[in-house]
Amino acid sequence: MTAIEPDLLQLAYPPRLDLGPQLTHEQLMSSMQSTMGRHKGGPVWLFAYGSLIWRPECSTAQRMRARVHGYHRGLYLWSHEHRGTPELPGLVFGLDRGGSCSGFAYRLPEDQLDASLYALWRREMPYPSYRPHWLSCRLEDGSQVQALGFVLERHLPSYAGNLPDSVLNQVFESACGRYGTTRDYVEQTVNALRSHAMPDKNLEARLKRCSKGGACD
Repeated sequence: MTAIEPDLLQLAYPPRLDLGPQLTHEQLMSSMQSTMGRHKGGPVWLFAYGSLIWRPECSTAQRMRARVHGYHRGLYLWSHEHRGTPELPGLVFGLDRGGSCSGFAYRLPEDQLDASLYALWRREMPYPSYRPHWLSCRLEDGSQVQALGFVLERHLPSYAGNLPDSVLNQVFESACGRYGTTRDYVEQTVNALRSHAMPDKNLEARLKRCSKGGACD
C-alpha cells in the first residue's frame, strides 16, 4: 500500500487547525436521514474498526467478525474533543481509501434503531470529519452485507494523513481529551483486535516504535 503523504504544514505539532463549528442537532438528523435513505432495506449493520470494537455505543442484536475491502484503518484524523484538545489535538482512527480492514459487523436491533443511530452520529460526527457510507462487508460466515461505516473526508482540515513517527510520538506524549489519551486509545484497539484473532500487525509495529506517552492530569 502506498503511504499517504500528509500536508507539509501539518508536520509540526501541535498543528493550527480550524475544524469549524460542531454539527447541530438538525444537521446530525439531516445527515442520518440522508444516509438511511440510501439503505437498500433489510437489517442495518454497522462496521466497527476502532473504539466501537471495545466500547460499542449501542446495543446489538448480533456481532460477527468481518472485513471490508477498498478501505484500511489509519490513525489519520485529528481530534479536538475525544482524544485531544484544540491546543493539543489527538488522533483517532478512520477508514481511508485502499487495502482492506478487519473488524466487527454489528446488526442493530430494529426496535431501537433510531436511538442507536442517533447515538452513533453524536459520537462519530461532532464535526463533519467523516462521510457516512454503506460498505460492502464480508462476514466471517462468508455472507456479504452492506454495513454502515464512517469514511474519512480527505479535503477537510481534520484529515491528518499518515504522519511520521516523530509527530506521532509527540501526540502520544501530549494529547488527552474527554475519553483519555491517544496512546491509550491505540493500545486498547490493538489489544481488542489481537484478543479476537484479528491482529493489525502494521499498527502494532507502529505502536512499538513510538515512545511511551503521558497521561491525563
